[in-house]
Amino acid sequence: MSPETLEGRPSVLFVCVHNAGRSQMAAGYLAHLSGGRIEVRSAGSEPAERVNPAAIEAMLEEGIDIRSETPKILTTQAVKESDVVITMGCGDTCPIFPGKRYEDWELEDPAGQGVDAVRPIRDEIRGRIENLIAELLPQS
Repeated sequence: MSPETLEGRPSVLFVCVHNAGRSQMAAGYLAHLSGGRIEVRSAGSEPAERVNPAAIEAMLEEGIDIRSETPKILTTQAVKESDVVITMGCGDTCPIFPGKRYEDWELEDPAGQGVDAVRPIRDEIRGRIENLIAELLPQS
């Protein structure tokens, strides 16, 4: 049985320290590939001033525009309101609440790297997002 929010949609929170690269790409993919059937949040404990430009460029190549996104601070409320909490291998910690699903995706940090180095990270994130959607939205 998949987790459901009050609106009947599962919700996922992506967490990374700066909320500027991996978590933003994951959120962009999940929103795009789920067609709005999954509620998506992202945040970090020390949000950067802006989303990583190489992450933006890599996602634009996939037809997904995350230019309007801004890094957000991680709040206890965001964790409480999410069914699935995914950290991005960056060592960020989240408050733990019973009944939530927690995962840590070990992913290379795209910070300070060019788009050529970000593409393989982006592609790995896409594969993980496709698996997550299959788990949260099983075909009936």
